[in-house]
Amino acid sequence: MRTAEEAAFARGITAEALMEQAGEGIARAVVRFFPRPGKCIVFAGKGHNAGDAFVAARWLAQWGWQIETRLVFGEKDLSPLTSKKLNELVASAVSADKPSALRTAHATIILDGLLGLGAHPPLREPIRGACREINSLGENGAGVVAIDLPSGLDGDSGEADAEAVRANFTISVGGAKSGLVADNAIDFVGRLEVVRLDELRVHDLPGIERGAETATGDSLRDLLPRRNYSAYKNQFGRIGIVAGSRGFTGAAIMSSLGALRAGAGLVELFVPEEIYEILAGASAPEVMVKPVKSYADLLKEPIDVWAVGPGLGKSHAKEILQLIRDATAPMVIDADGLNILAEDMETLKQVHGPRLLTPHPGEMQRIFPHEKMSRAQVANEFCAKYAVTLLLKGSRTIVAESGQPLSYNTTGNPGMATGGMGDVLTGVCAAILGAKLSPNDAARLGAWLSGRAAELAVSVGHASEESLLPSDVLNHLGAAFTDLRL
Repeated sequence: MRTAEEAAFARGITAEALMEQAGEGIARAVVRFFPRPGKCIVFAGKGHNAGDAFVAARWLAQWGWQIETRLVFGEKDLSPLTSKKLNELVASAVSADKPSALRTAHATIILDGLLGLGAHPPLREPIRGACREINSLGENGAGVVAIDLPSGLDGDSGEADAEAVRANFTISVGGAKSGLVADNAIDFVGRLEVVRLDELRVHDLPGIERGAETATGDSLRDLLPRRNYSAYKNQFGRIGIVAGSRGFTGAAIMSSLGALRAGAGLVELFVPEEIYEILAGASAPEVMVKPVKSYADLLKEPIDVWAVGPGLGKSHAKEILQLIRDATAPMVIDADGLNILAEDMETLKQVHGPRLLTPHPGEMQRIFPHEKMSRAQVANEFCAKYAVTLLLKGSRTIVAESGQPLSYNTTGNPGMATGGMGDVLTGVCAAILGAKLSPNDAARLGAWLSGRAAELAVSVGHASEESLLPSDVLNHLGAAFTDLRL
């Protein structure tokens, strides 16, 4: 980032111009998560990180937010540019340094503008005390938004001071710093958003290797072209979902709905004969439910994309392994499909078509036993051994494939930690594969859309993180697609 800034300055771009662009981008990111104006409390250090916060607050004030500032140092200690931005904020008829009441009609958010990229733990006073105050406000219901990185977190390693800010959202300017996606940083970073600036072209710099990237709306938008007006259903894939067993019919329903909501042309749900009548009556009318006598017979079906595993059980493991191995169409493998595969991983080296695996951490341990490795290491080593695409689910979902940059998803919230979310994701990824995207692109796009739908269910719907259901994600997938195109 420092090299990118120096390159921008060499092209004649000023620090103030970058700060203005960054502040506007931060403000626009804030209102994506908090659409209705409320109260914004700015905790400011003395460097340019605070200047970014002041510019963002000025924009928020113009959009109806009440702004309050908390200066950790005296105004005379601020950098000249940061002091200028504070004065511009105050001149915008924004109240500064007035006592606050956290209980407002709408959200109260905290902007953490204490420390920027150059700071490293341990924290020192008075910053340490300000971090404690931010965390206290967060525990009492305020949304904590860190600018660039949570104060007290190392941007390179992800190591954090014990009193580091625990953000609900981190808005990183220019690009994500490596420490923000470290496994041990997740609970400090929260939801990660990247504000890309045209003048900070990080990936264009010589000598910069793209070993990993963050999947954001900006980076994924071009993967989803608008449909031609002359479009017809066969262009978007016949999706075959192999799912469900006695006691696990809901997984089959949610997978099929995920595929429908993500744009599949046709969805066929193949289920055991003993639960056919149950699912034929319970599934969406748009789904073609078909009874299965032998899963080996499915190889004769004219399917464009397979999704195998949700709620399937393991009673037909031999036939499922044959389907996984011999089907030539792309396939998403999840849940019991992975559990069956774990008993014969050599099958994965013999497959006849592209495979996308979507394990949660427990399933990952079963198909690839490991100890004391980061999630990134696990993903990279697995894909070095097996020629597949891996979507490793979690609070910072990872998509990996040999020869491709490791990708960290940025969307989602803790409300997704409930049964059935993975079933929806399986259907979503299968539908996107049906639109002729690669498994890697389908995985990145599917994870982003599902996570964004969960966010929208909370921010503009009526769900909370506690009440969020897979059906809420399904109901907001359309809004997530729309949001991606904005």
